Amino acid sequence: MRAVVTRVKNASVVIDGETRGEIGVGFLVLLGVHEDDTEAEAKKIADKLCGLRVFEDANGKMNVNPADAGAKMLIISQFTLFADCRSRRPGFSHAARPDTAIPLYELVIRECRERGFTVETGEFGADMQVFSQNDGPVTILLDTKEL
Repeated sequence: MRAVVTRVKNASVVIDGETRGEIGVGFLVLLGVHEDDTEAEAKKIADKLCGLRVFEDANGKMNVNPADAGAKMLIISQFTLFADCRSRRPGFSHAARPDTAIPLYELVIRECRERGFTVETGEFGADMQVFSQNDGPVTILLDTKEL
């Protein structure tokens, strides 16, 4: 699994002109599922998201975890994170098919919610417009093969 995690002041997702998910301070997470991913990767990335200490403490140091910062999460499915860009036209053959990707995407959301986080989402496979006000900016790339 891969995730692009951006610390935000606010973020939202719009589908067909309607706001479907909206958060204040927290993480905008673009989440890609690889064809070989399992529940183990979903739990690993959820654990990392819930414990990532990138919010500032009283001294301005990134030392506070999302729970202590009162952070929320907006998690958006993003199969293009597994694009093969060796040619000019990206290929997506290593991104998981929906029958694999949807349950794992939903497991990440469930794991974060079970840890007490408010999690908003887009809609898997929908044409979405994602808006965010980055904070910092702080953007972290996570890949379960490297965690």
